[in-house]
Amino acid sequence: MGVTIEDLILDRDKRGISSLRPNLAKRYVDDAANLILGNPGTAIIVTGFYILSASATETDGPVGATVIGNALRSLGYDIAYVTDRYSIKVMQGLVDKGTNIIDFPITSDNQSKLFAENILKELDPSVLISIERCGESSDGKARNMRNIDITDYNAKLDWLFRSGIPSIGIGDGGNEIGMGNVAKFVANIPSLVEHPCRTTVTNLIIASVSNWGGYGLVAALSLLKNRNLLPSVETELNLLERAVELGAVDGFTGKRAPMVDGFSSKENSEAVELLHGLLSTNGL
Repeated sequence: MGVTIEDLILDRDKRGISSLRPNLAKRYVDDAANLILGNPGTAIIVTGFYILSASATETDGPVGATVIGNALRSLGYDIAYVTDRYSIKVMQGLVDKGTNIIDFPITSDNQSKLFAENILKELDPSVLISIERCGESSDGKARNMRNIDITDYNAKLDWLFRSGIPSIGIGDGGNEIGMGNVAKFVANIPSLVEHPCRTTVTNLIIASVSNWGGYGLVAALSLLKNRNLLPSVETELNLLERAVELGAVDGFTGKRAPMVDGFSSKENSEAVELLHGLLSTNGL
């Protein structure tokens, strides 16, 4: 059997996230892509992870969310993004003008639940997608990779995923929405978070970098639709650089630089190139 999308998006794993692979379906990215295609209509995409040390959102997440949204729009989906005040400026600068971007308030559980219910009632989404979005752990708090409580900087988007709507979560550390699917395994891997996210999804995608998981999802959609939906290497790099211009930082170093989770722009581009290569071997 040849190289798979899962192999490529777990390449150069720095955190040990690939240790969770045996706990997922063999072709978990394909499963997520099939879930999307089986639920046409409106996709809500949530993202934005606050980096406390830099007082800014990180580059991982918003770029991948934009790539997924662009691909789904080209397939006929209506797209809406949901984030909070710490990431909305970056998202507004990455997506096309006129795109629906919802600023979810950082507020109490009850108010968050009501706000989520209103969003779902108004948009009636057919599928929900989370990419690199910090979620609640078992005690209701949101924590970063250093086990620091960032609840005050993180809107409770988990409420959207308690609706029963078909959903996908993409993460790389264990504290992201969707990792509830494998929380009991995350807690046993010392290199991952001590308090994993409890929020579950229909299909989970793990990757060395969450953006890469998003690109892998788009590559899987491409194979299923027989149409290359991935951005070019240059386009993806432009999105990354634009995110930095808008204030996003590298999640590992906290630096305002075109890096993602400690990977340089060149190393990041290699992930896109590898996925294009896989599509090419399949005639796309």
